[in-house]
Amino acid sequence: LKDQFDNLDKHTQWGIDFLEKYAKFVKERIEIEQNYAKQLRNLVKKYCPKRSPKDEEPRFTSCIAFFNILNELNDYAGQREVVAEEMGHRVYGELMRYSHDLKTERKMHLQEGRKAQQYLDMCWKQMDNSKKKFERECREAEKAQQSYERLDNDTNATKADVEKAKQQLNLRTHMADENKNEYAAQLQNFNGEQHKHYYIVIPQIYKQLQEMDERRTIKLSECYKGFADSERKVIPIISKCLEGMILAAKSVDEHRDSQLVIDCFKSGFEPPGDFPFEDYSQNIYRTISDGTISTPKQEGMRNDSKTTVGKAKGKLWLFGKKPKPQSPPLTPTSLYTSSTPNGSQYPIFSIEPVHYCMSDIKTGKPRISSFRSLKRGGPALEDFSHLPPEQRRKKLQQRIDELNRELQKETDQKDALIKMKDVYEKNPQMGDPGSLQPKLTETMSNMDRLRMEIHKNEAWLSEVEGKVAARSDRRHSSDINHLVTQGRESPEGSYTDDANQEVRGPSQQHAHPNEFDDEFEDDDPLPAIGHCKAIYPFDGHNEGTLAMKEGEILYIIEEDKGDGWTRARRHNGEEGYVPTSYIDVTLEKNSKGA
Repeated sequence: LKDQFDNLDKHTQWGIDFLEKYAKFVKERIEIEQNYAKQLRNLVKKYCPKRSPKDEEPRFTSCIAFFNILNELNDYAGQREVVAEEMGHRVYGELMRYSHDLKTERKMHLQEGRKAQQYLDMCWKQMDNSKKKFERECREAEKAQQSYERLDNDTNATKADVEKAKQQLNLRTHMADENKNEYAAQLQNFNGEQHKHYYIVIPQIYKQLQEMDERRTIKLSECYKGFADSERKVIPIISKCLEGMILAAKSVDEHRDSQLVIDCFKSGFEPPGDFPFEDYSQNIYRTISDGTISTPKQEGMRNDSKTTVGKAKGKLWLFGKKPKPQSPPLTPTSLYTSSTPNGSQYPIFSIEPVHYCMSDIKTGKPRISSFRSLKRGGPALEDFSHLPPEQRRKKLQQRIDELNRELQKETDQKDALIKMKDVYEKNPQMGDPGSLQPKLTETMSNMDRLRMEIHKNEAWLSEVEGKVAARSDRRHSSDINHLVTQGRESPEGSYTDDANQEVRGPSQQHAHPNEFDDEFEDDDPLPAIGHCKAIYPFDGHNEGTLAMKEGEILYIIEEDKGDGWTRARRHNGEEGYVPTSYIDVTLEKNSKGA
């Protein structure tokens, strides 16, 4: 059993080393979990939306689903942190504490075994010393006996020598007997200690080492189980996270996203109308029937008109082509009749064909898209008139809702202050009622201000909604009129209910071809179709706009086409665009088709 003690020493040391090796494995696994959770959180943080409440974007279902997936992934990262924490507390920490206790216990058992072995060795040495001493005394006694026998048989020896040898023999024999007794006692003691050592002490120490090693094995088994339990505990939550990701994926609705895009970019503008038919053959009929205009002159006039049109096309203004004044209405005197072979008569307009080409340039509507691109650089207006009608309506509605919420807060605060004031008046010891008056006054002032803002924005909203409804009705009626009365259209393509308004006045009867010469930019101003009064002042910093003061009277030369801007002119002839919501417009009767 002595050699097995060293083997057990090595085995228990290997067991502790293996325990520490597994603890190191768990530590590295914990670091992996922590790094994984950290990287997942950084990934979620990187792709999470960073949007302020004021800058709300359309909440597409695909974006919402992605944000929900990020939230679920963040929760999943949290569960990985829980796994790492559970492993660190339940497995790694327990292993390190048990390893320390195991080392201490193993050291104690090995020390006890070494002490027992040292004590047995000491007993063996004492027994061996007594044995050697007994052996030595026995040899000395044998020598003394031989000397005595030799002197006793020698006749020449004296009696004194014989007596001395006899006494020496007795002494050595006595000492040999004493050493014999001591050796027997030591031998008996050693045998007893050796039996105790190998049958009681050492087996007990080995049993303790065995129990220690078995507890180490059990602890490893428990740690293996705890390692798996740490992962298994979070599986239900991780499954919920994955189910949340699947539900987020199923919540994506392509039709709803498309509707959001439509609502976001819906402008409220009407599509452009049909181009009118421009009858250039009327001049040919007039030449054939009248014969007053020679062919060379007509050709020269056409060449001059083409040159003028080319210059006009090269002349650009702020909104594309510069709007030109509309021609005054024709009168019956500007018409004459021509007979056909079957005897029927038809009206002939006294106007050059080139006028029809130039009338589109003169009466052309400014490009709304160009003006909007110009306004993007400027500051946003309070009434959102820089936005398309539909977007303006949405913004105004949002502002009205916010103002109503603020007004409700102020109302609740006023009610609370009034109640507190009543309490102070009934119980003066609780506070001074007069101290609440400034706050109450401020709250009432805020409520009045909010009501005014709400009223102003509701007026703008009603204006926008009225214009949208009017445009819808106008478009519906124009479609009907276009189907019913296609024959009564002016050359500019504008339809009028009164047939007398379709003819032109005398001023156009004497129109001269020199009207479209090189002085194209000096055309006559557009006729006024009404007047307006400025309700609010307008700075007009941007190019193409007209500054005005509150109460100023301006002429209206072009109505609002749905973009929130009206074209006006001062008495001195200065023209420009002003916000429709800043003015009070009064239109003249029958002026829309002028």
